[in-house]
Amino acid sequence: MPEFAQNFSLEATRPDANEIAALAAILPPGTQVYLTAVPTIDPRALVTAAAGLRKAGLEPVAHIAARRLASAVQLSELLAGLRAEADMRRLLIIGGDVDASGPFADALAVIQQGGLREAGIEDIGIGGYPEGHPRIPPRRLEEALDQKIAAARAAGLRVNIVSQFSFSPERILAWLRQLRAGGIAVPVKVGMAGPASGTGLLRYAKRCGVSASLRGLMSGAGGGLIGHRGPAAIIEALATAGDLGATPHYFSFGGAVETARYACEAAAGRIAA
Repeated sequence: MPEFAQNFSLEATRPDANEIAALAAILPPGTQVYLTAVPTIDPRALVTAAAGLRKAGLEPVAHIAARRLASAVQLSELLAGLRAEADMRRLLIIGGDVDASGPFADALAVIQQGGLREAGIEDIGIGGYPEGHPRIPPRRLEEALDQKIAAARAAGLRVNIVSQFSFSPERILAWLRQLRAGGIAVPVKVGMAGPASGTGLLRYAKRCGVSASLRGLMSGAGGGLIGHRGPAAIIEALATAGDLGATPHYFSFGGAVETARYACEAAAGRIAA
């Protein structure tokens, strides 16, 4: 389990200077820290957080929500700031579960029209859904994944998949094997929920369309969930499933610092399923 768990990434929401310092004291240098696309965060705050992570020796990865971009100019200015102040090289491109407010209808449009390579971006993540998407049919998800991978390669970008979190090792493994059987060989960062309260997880699971696997987790815990101690069972299942080209990606619903501690403990082999 430790070897699989060592190459991890995690998400943080609006990390301030104190939280960034705490993360830098815990995480290995160069760890990828994703900056969540919070609807109310302004571009200046995103650039500041990314620059702080870079100065602390961590690798910032900004979320870009296509349908929340008001204009192509806004995207261009944001990328320029991220490059100039944070040496940004990696992005996660998502659609964003809102109606489009500008020229980008979806993540594919940003990849094709956003001038990412020209802005210094080298590597992008795109979304994956082990439990499906509450508003997108499975066939359309598959087609969109193929289109985004092809568009990224045409633009000279490396590409990986960052999956929505799930609480079901079986669903994750089935999804990964389906990807590989379908010829999709790009790296996959498997979304996992770090330690968090039960109430917090219920809220996020409902919002993100993964309530089914959370209900399974709750039933296995005797019908209730006081708190989620971490995804040890998922890590163990993936670590023993053979090489599926996957690594852990932690969602920090219980806080980025606590999640970072858990990730490092798992990487050291000190977490048991």
